[in-house]
Amino acid sequence: MIDLRSDTLTRPTEEMRRTMARAEVGDDVYGEDPTVRRLEERVAGLLGHEAALFTPTGSMANVLAVRSLVAPGQEVLCEASAHIARAELGAHGAYSGITMRTWIHPRGQVDLPVLETLFAPDMGPFFVATAAISVENTHNFAGGAVLPIEDLRDLREFATAVGARVHMDGARIWNAHVATGVPLAEYGAVADVMAVCLSKGLGAPVGSLLVGSADAVAEARIWRKRMGGGMRQVGILAAAGLHALDHHLERLADDHAHARLLAEACGVDPETVDTNIVVVPRSDAADFVAAAREEGVLLAPVGPRTVRLVTHLDVTRDDATKAAEVLARLA
Repeated sequence: MIDLRSDTLTRPTEEMRRTMARAEVGDDVYGEDPTVRRLEERVAGLLGHEAALFTPTGSMANVLAVRSLVAPGQEVLCEASAHIARAELGAHGAYSGITMRTWIHPRGQVDLPVLETLFAPDMGPFFVATAAISVENTHNFAGGAVLPIEDLRDLREFATAVGARVHMDGARIWNAHVATGVPLAEYGAVADVMAVCLSKGLGAPVGSLLVGSADAVAEARIWRKRMGGGMRQVGILAAAGLHALDHHLERLADDHAHARLLAEACGVDPETVDTNIVVVPRSDAADFVAAAREEGVLLAPVGPRTVRLVTHLDVTRDDATKAAEVLARLA
């Protein structure tokens, strides 16, 4: 089977497994795992921030990041199909007591004029105050769309002017970096806090990081433990992340090329595919997914009329070509 359901489905390479087996470890709750510390320092440095915190999941990293900016009873603004609003099971309200208001953009982009009308300053005891604005780069449900750095800088300028903070869900920021050539630190400069993922395009088996100021990370470390996220000899997993950064970052360009090949086969304009995700409108989404499965290609329905394809480390050029032949025939 050629599995295009998600880039979370990758398996560690043999070289990554050997690196994990050799990892130097300690107790991370005590702050004594040297491999975790190396990973945290490296990722913080890449993104131009003071510190980082290793977490088991991207959802936990996002919850910790947003709650570092938004107090209970305050709100965060985000695009309506953002992962924090759509795919984290209401965790931000359940754990942090915050609310969300959203804008809608078909490509998940920053819509600054709309944001300016949505933003609510502290207006006394009758209205919820906006504490932060969240953006997702790349935007998962908008088909892996990249948010242009110029738009993000304009957002940063607006947020600073009105006293709001900025959270970036950068689960796939690595894809944005490779697709555009924008340095990671320039993306990092836009946000007060970020969440970045190792277990998607980079191919590590597990792990994300919250990135931000030393104070934000210190507080998040406490909340990670409260949420049950304190881990022990987790350097075995952190080693996979370090290996991925060394060996799997630049090869993301291959995934992007494979995605464009699949898009064309499905009748989607390849020029609309920024990175490794293809969203295919299908009135018969369930039947299309079932037919592809019969032909040896796994796809993911993400709605009654929408199918998603995601390329990744385990999809070779030959796999992509074979899948494209199947999908072109079915389409």
